[in-house]
Amino acid sequence: MSDSEDDLPLASRSKVLVSNGNGKDVPQVVPSNAPKVQVKQEQVKPEQVKQEQPPAKTQSASVAVKRDRDPAVPSTMPVASKPAPASKPAPASGRGVKREHIEPTPPAPKPTARQEPAAAVKVKREDPVPVVKKGVAVKKSTAPPPESSSDSDDSSSGSSSSDSDDEPLSKRVKGPAPKKPAAKKPAAKSTPAARSTPSRNAGTQKGQRMWETLSHMGVLFPPAYEPHGVPLVYDGKDLILTSHEEEVASMFATMKDTDYAAKEVFVKNFFNDFVGILTPATKKVIKKFNLLDFTKIYMHLAELSAKKKEMSKEEKLQIKAARDEQEKDYLFAQIDGRKEKVGNFRVEPPGLFRGRGEHPKMGKLKSRIMPEDVIINCGEKDPVPPCPIPGHKWGEVRHEHSVTWLAGWKDSINTKDWKYVQFGAMSTIKGVSDLKKYEKARMLKQYIDVIRSDYRKGWTSKDSKVRQMSMAVYLIDKLALRAGGEKDDDLADTVGCCTLRVGHIFYEPPSSIKFDFLGKDSIRYEQTHEIDPLIYAEFQKLTAGKGPNDDLFDEIDPSTVNTHLQTLMEGLTIKVFRTYNASITLDRLLADTKEGSVQEKKAQYEVANKEVAILCNHQKGVSKTHDVQVGKMQEKHAQIEAELKEAKKGEKNEKTVKKIAVLKDRLAKSTLTMSMKEELKTVSLGTSKINYLDPRITIAWCKLHEVPITVVFPKALLEKFNWAMEVEPEFRF
Repeated sequence: MSDSEDDLPLASRSKVLVSNGNGKDVPQVVPSNAPKVQVKQEQVKPEQVKQEQPPAKTQSASVAVKRDRDPAVPSTMPVASKPAPASKPAPASGRGVKREHIEPTPPAPKPTARQEPAAAVKVKREDPVPVVKKGVAVKKSTAPPPESSSDSDDSSSGSSSSDSDDEPLSKRVKGPAPKKPAAKKPAAKSTPAARSTPSRNAGTQKGQRMWETLSHMGVLFPPAYEPHGVPLVYDGKDLILTSHEEEVASMFATMKDTDYAAKEVFVKNFFNDFVGILTPATKKVIKKFNLLDFTKIYMHLAELSAKKKEMSKEEKLQIKAARDEQEKDYLFAQIDGRKEKVGNFRVEPPGLFRGRGEHPKMGKLKSRIMPEDVIINCGEKDPVPPCPIPGHKWGEVRHEHSVTWLAGWKDSINTKDWKYVQFGAMSTIKGVSDLKKYEKARMLKQYIDVIRSDYRKGWTSKDSKVRQMSMAVYLIDKLALRAGGEKDDDLADTVGCCTLRVGHIFYEPPSSIKFDFLGKDSIRYEQTHEIDPLIYAEFQKLTAGKGPNDDLFDEIDPSTVNTHLQTLMEGLTIKVFRTYNASITLDRLLADTKEGSVQEKKAQYEVANKEVAILCNHQKGVSKTHDVQVGKMQEKHAQIEAELKEAKKGEKNEKTVKKIAVLKDRLAKSTLTMSMKEELKTVSLGTSKINYLDPRITIAWCKLHEVPITVVFPKALLEKFNWAMEVEPEFRF
């Protein structure tokens, strides 16, 4: 691929204005428990790829790997992919496992011809993506939906997300729903089955069998509520509540002094749900929220919290030991004879929903999940997990071989969404999924020039739908915008590329556009980008005569865009662009790393990581302790300066010279640390590391520049990406 600047996403090249809310060397350290997997990269020149060949599917292979952390547990971990013979079944013991070497998949050929218009192209697919015309009701089928891309969650709805492998049926068969606040689109009705059960194709590879045997212990429920008997005060009088009433009242009492308790929407939603669970007798008494006084309950809970903090170390260890004993059987599951780590097997306790940003459902009651709400997935010949609560039973037991979730239940707030218990980040299944995701994004490099040529031609098409499609793909490619999808009126008004409204863009001549909207999780996207003058003019034509609440793209939706993209590269979806742009940006920026100390190299890495975070709009609020932390750093900095000044006054000898050199080095590190602290206070670096950046880029960079991997990757990411640890230092995305 060309090294020209055009390969970088626009957001990382153009002037970006981000609203932030406030106006030497050491040997490489690799975890001893990381499996040793040989990754051999192969560079394929473009002239080696025949144009006549159809786009090749990315295949990932698995290799048997010895795991030092649990010798009795073999595992199959992925490495760089290339079509290879199927790996041999793992032996009963992890010791003495022979390691295979897998080479990467050669890049698939580039398509050469533009296929226009998208609607007229016939795509041969096993699972066709339906083309949904806006303004036309779509009849839903109760059959399992087509497989969705297994990339990191990119939905802009802000709903509770399941893992990418296990997207719920209600999300993937859902048609257009009414848009807020004015321009409404006819919504296709979901079937009852689609709303009440999780997807039967969640986590599939086009319906293939993912396992033969699957056994586990199910889920761990939170303990039952223990009443404290402290009364709630209403209109100056003590009111004794039932156990359930007291539990809900205590939920609000713990948040009495938080910012949430001062928000009108939060209070309104809480009071409506609180009144809904009251007994008839109590409901006759409680009529107005402003007559409620939670102080007595708040003080009681504060005392309990203080006592817990004052517990001795021995008491805390006893509690931890009891908790570990309770959880030990839930930590692992057996899949095809392999012992794999389970992710979060705990059911969330009841509480008040908070949400992100100004979520319209904040304050609503998250109900207690019971066994009857849970669906268990296990093998037909494997034992069904015992129900841990006496007198109850599982809602349903399934034997779905095409999915990898172990248990699921409906979200009590967003009832169309499902929560899943799945395998942990270190499991073979997740490792293979991650490798496939990043290999697909790498494959996009071979097609990106053709795709960009395709959408540039589309800007001047006589077909208005093709023009809108091309403009949307341009934004998705250059600005790394999420797809955007329809949602119900009771969800936050978050949007993505395909659901932008005219009021979300503002023209700044000669060719800049300011985008201002709420993205996923109600995070505000406020950036200004200079765009191609030709598409700038097309945007002006597109918005002419439309009101601020009218759809910007009223003839397309994510489904039609994905269908078109798959005519250009097999398996390409909107999500892949986001992973590609994030990874290629980091790869390009790290290529210019300058020599220096480990601390200086780390700072360069964080600056590159910051550019990716800005590109993907990964923001965070300024920490409440930020000023305190900066103050302590300034005090320490001033102390070093004073010591240095004093040292310079002393007698000039070898000892003094060494001390001055050490103090200067400490002062430089302190200055750099304070600078980065301030620069990164509103940027979230972790999200892109976890979901969008190919870990092989970072690991190869650490090896090449002799930076310990622990400097940039925390323990959790070292475990999650242990499959990438053997990458060569010369690896390039």
